[in-house]
Amino acid sequence: MSQYRTFTAADAVAYAQQFGGFDDPTMLVDAQEVGDGNLNLVFKILDPQGVSRIIVKQALPYVRCVGETWPLTIDRARLEAQTLVAHYQHSPQHTVNILHYDASLAVMVMEDLSDHRIWRGELVRGQHYPQATTQLGEYLAQTLFHTSDFWLHPHEKKAQVARFINPEMCEITEELFFNDPYQPHARNNYPAALEPQVVALRSDKALKLAVAQLKYRFLTQAEALLHGDIHSGSIFVAEGSLKVIDAEFGYVGPVGFDIGTAVGNLLLNYCALPGHFGPRDADSYREQRLEDIRVLWLTFAGRFSALALNNTRDSALATEGYVAHFLQKVWTDAVGFCGTELIRRTIGLSHVADLESIEDKEMRLACVGAAIELGRFLILIAEQIDSVDELIARVRQKS
Repeated sequence: MSQYRTFTAADAVAYAQQFGGFDDPTMLVDAQEVGDGNLNLVFKILDPQGVSRIIVKQALPYVRCVGETWPLTIDRARLEAQTLVAHYQHSPQHTVNILHYDASLAVMVMEDLSDHRIWRGELVRGQHYPQATTQLGEYLAQTLFHTSDFWLHPHEKKAQVARFINPEMCEITEELFFNDPYQPHARNNYPAALEPQVVALRSDKALKLAVAQLKYRFLTQAEALLHGDIHSGSIFVAEGSLKVIDAEFGYVGPVGFDIGTAVGNLLLNYCALPGHFGPRDADSYREQRLEDIRVLWLTFAGRFSALALNNTRDSALATEGYVAHFLQKVWTDAVGFCGTELIRRTIGLSHVADLESIEDKEMRLACVGAAIELGRFLILIAEQIDSVDELIARVRQKS
């Protein structure tokens, strides 16, 4: 921490000039701070024409959206950079390229994605990128398979677990996903009109037992190197391209958590769409979201299975039928974790633009309430939903 200082725009320009890898670093002349997340400073580094050429990102020593009253380790910058570097090794076409990072300054330099758009904003606007869920499924299959026991030597896997211990960031997930929404807490944030629904949620013993089981899996199942926060706001898209960013929550955990978080954000958009397009006109968009979920899971499961069939290094894990058994467990986990994502994004600290940007107050309340109820429903019946088609049928049932 002794070398750490919070970057100004001028600091970010100088750093990019030194570590950006440009033949003529003097072409980098200005910086624009564009960080709109909860944790970090993000600078676009501009050329004389005002075109963004490269990104400098720095972790702050506290939670940005709360302030210095919530201190946070800057070591998360190292963990984020190393997670993205590891994922880039296995899925370079779908992972942002980290060009340089410095753990002592908690800063990294990465490729500029100004020719892409944040997927969440595109989903809210009703813009469909046909390749996105296929590419996301491919990214998840490649990164999760190649950082799991199916691929790694046991010594490598155990070293990976130790290297990516991320206690402070995991604690945030543990609290925001599995604790805060199910009890009164100052961090919770929801409309007063939904208080009866929230109180009923907190009084649901079966729900809280299921959430406890999910939390225990998150705490104990070191299956693969997760992104740890793979939502539509941490994904950039363009025609024919998808790139994943923001992996400061990376750690070795249950594969179903990344899958469930991704599916949960697609369902958050599903729940919000009537508020943006009206209940009748939203139908076609909602059907597209359900098809996106179907494609995401089938791509992931199919690609993971193929990788395991051809590349599993452990003889026991290569036993016929085991991969299918493993993926069924991943699917069940994913449905449950998906439900916790729906609830924590509606009741807890960190909300999503899909719901928050609905202009009509009554419609926004209805959409938020629907997301809460869908999350509760999925957590409770996760073990009864044995396929993605069954999930889609159940979601339609609740709509």
